[in-house]
Amino acid sequence: MGRVTSRRRVVRLVDDAVTVRPDTLAVEEPLEIRVRGKSLAVTMRTPGDDFDLAAGFLVSEGVVRAPSDIVSIRYCAGATADGGNTYNVLDVGLGEGVASPDPSIERNFYTTSSCGLCGKASLDAVRTVATWQVAADPIRLDPKTITEFPTKLRAAQRVFDRTGGLHAAGLFDAGGNLLCLREDVGRHNAVDKVVGWATRAGRLPLTSTVLMVSGRASFELVQKAVMAGIPVLTAVSAPSSLAADLAEEMGVTLVGFLRGTSMNVYTGGHRLGVTAAAR
Repeated sequence: MGRVTSRRRVVRLVDDAVTVRPDTLAVEEPLEIRVRGKSLAVTMRTPGDDFDLAAGFLVSEGVVRAPSDIVSIRYCAGATADGGNTYNVLDVGLGEGVASPDPSIERNFYTTSSCGLCGKASLDAVRTVATWQVAADPIRLDPKTITEFPTKLRAAQRVFDRTGGLHAAGLFDAGGNLLCLREDVGRHNAVDKVVGWATRAGRLPLTSTVLMVSGRASFELVQKAVMAGIPVLTAVSAPSSLAADLAEEMGVTLVGFLRGTSMNVYTGGHRLGVTAAAR
């Protein structure tokens, strides 16, 4: 398995003082995801929880819906000229009767740690048909419970403490208990790792749960929440306009700028008892 951190010498400037010191960086390496031996995507990620990442990615793409849809995930030997294993290439075996990803949807399957899947043919192609409807999810939350999520998320980030360079995604229940946390250089990867963990554990759909992300809330993250059956998405930063549109359309409660005791509720405010403030 690859390392999650790397050491590098840096020159540090503080006022007029110059020192040379080692610094710890978060590792970023490519991961190629293959399905039934055929290359599907290459994403830049932090090594670790790669099987969860692959499973979560396939849930987001509508390929996988249950643990039984995946019969195997393995690292591919022979990824180098000498036949070695880089642990940067995965092959996912799908169960009998599970359709392979549709090759007719034109999209750029190179992804980066910053943008997630880019270049999909159209907005309609991004709006993958959801398996579960989250609009009717009965979860109700005390806003005070939500305000504790950023602190709990930060406290559980082990690699961030050493590097300061990783995003985190955490899954909480309605009582504020942290069920799963994953870190990655890409926030979309961190979410896929959480969804993949839940998939492989047989927890889908993730009804009455809250997804908390350390950065902004993009359209893609709302889509990933919907595909996993998560009714509430909270973020420490702002959502995009398209993220808010999709959240409203799909019945997701979307909270942004969650800092201290304040937050902005963009959609689904009824789950927080603030229907007058947000639709």
